[in-house]
Amino acid sequence: MGDEEHQAGRLTAGTGSPMFSVHIDTALSWRGGQNQVLLTVLGLRTRGHRTVLVAHPDGELYRRASGKTDLFPLAVKTEMDLRAAWHLSRLFKSRKPDVIHAHDAHSIAIAVLARALTRHANAPPIVASRRVDFHVGRNAFSRLKYRQVDQFLCASCAIRDMLISDGVPTERTTVVHEGVDLAQVNGAPTLDLHREFGQPVGAPIVGNVAALAPHKGQHYLIESIALVLREVPDARFLIVGAGELKDTLTRQIQRLHLDNHVILTGFRTDALSILKGLDLFVMSSVTEGLCTSILDAMAAGKAVVATRAGGIPESVIDDHTGLLVPVRDAAGLAHAIVTLLKDEARRRAFGIAGHNRAQEVFSADRMVDETAGVYAARVDTTRARDNDRHPATP
Repeated sequence: MGDEEHQAGRLTAGTGSPMFSVHIDTALSWRGGQNQVLLTVLGLRTRGHRTVLVAHPDGELYRRASGKTDLFPLAVKTEMDLRAAWHLSRLFKSRKPDVIHAHDAHSIAIAVLARALTRHANAPPIVASRRVDFHVGRNAFSRLKYRQVDQFLCASCAIRDMLISDGVPTERTTVVHEGVDLAQVNGAPTLDLHREFGQPVGAPIVGNVAALAPHKGQHYLIESIALVLREVPDARFLIVGAGELKDTLTRQIQRLHLDNHVILTGFRTDALSILKGLDLFVMSSVTEGLCTSILDAMAAGKAVVATRAGGIPESVIDDHTGLLVPVRDAAGLAHAIVTLLKDEARRRAFGIAGHNRAQEVFSADRMVDETAGVYAARVDTTRARDNDRHPATP
């Protein structure tokens, strides 16, 4: 897909007049999506917009946002949590936001229910972020839920194309590529990984930062490591993240006798510092919206080996900022990793090109400005529609 196609469906606009937005994210964990929520909320506030963040009171997002924005604690148990929806509807009634921004699947359902409970004609529009490249639900509730979304913010063109193929009207989809906080990446210290993880001095260290979940494909990465070690026997690998597959991946590492070469670090709050200490970054995803870990790696000046899953080819330019391989191809991953580990000059050139691309295309500032532009356009459209339905009495 060329650069012209990447721009399809994207609305480029300034921040416009100040608006009040309510942001909802129901996750307990901290992943790329929660980082995007925080970047969005804080970025809007620096531009003079008012925000409230609705988040799980025991979640990592709530903790990191404390003291930085207005917070509304809400523990959502299911998509049909009527108690949570009722509490949220009271927030909508009392604060009267211009926009409701739902950032994950459960928050869409809760936002739809809560807006219905407010029971007034000029209800605010719902904008929903879509960060995953799999099809929307096919059951009746899912269809109803997604029909109530006024505008989808798609993290990649691949996601937008999938939503349209699922029947979402084109005009209700806008591509806003996710962003990376360049100042945060630049300011993070670089961790000495050999000392931190007890690895031999001089051994190249390859890293993956992602939840340990099936769609992240670490099974294929570990399979590829056994092949890499035939060519680069001193290579070491860090897989940074937590998730449901920890025990399964641990057994695979043991079965392939990779214990001395692969470390599952678990969840790390210093993931950026780890990333900055790597020699090479690898993403083995089977499905992927865009992948903010790749954006972080590029911003940190790291060459990237990744699959062609979802929106990844919109960030990684093959043979310019990294190497792309087919999905579920352990041998392909191994070949690309070996190629770059054996060619330091090429690896460095890819890292420089990736850093430049992150600055030019994937900054958090650009993401926040485009999001604010979508809000402004959606609010104008909604108000015009409501005025037509309920004209003022002379």
